[in-house]
Amino acid sequence: MHSGMIGKVEKAHRYAQERDRFKLRSIEVTVRGDNDSHTVRLEDGRWACGCDFFGHNRTCAHTMALEIMLEGIVPKSVATSAA
Repeated sequence: MHSGMIGKVEKAHRYAQERDRFKLRSIEVTVRGDNDSHTVRLEDGRWACGCDFFGHNRTCAHTMALEIMLEGIVPKSVATSAA
C-alpha cells in the first residue's frame, strides 16, 4: 500500500470513531428476521418497515434493532420507537 493510501486508511479509522461526523438522511436495509426478511427504511425523518407488527404499532423489532445499531449516527430528530 502506498503512503497516500495509508494516510487515508488512518483518517477513515479516526472518522469512524467520531460518530458525530455522520448523519444519515436515508437508508434502506433488509433485515432477516426469524420468519421472513423485511425491508426497513429511514426516509424524511421516519422509520418504516414492511412487517405486519410495524403496520399496527409504528415500531417493531427490526426498526428498534437499527436504532440501537445506528445510535449516534441517526439524527435525534428522527421519529423513534420505544427502544
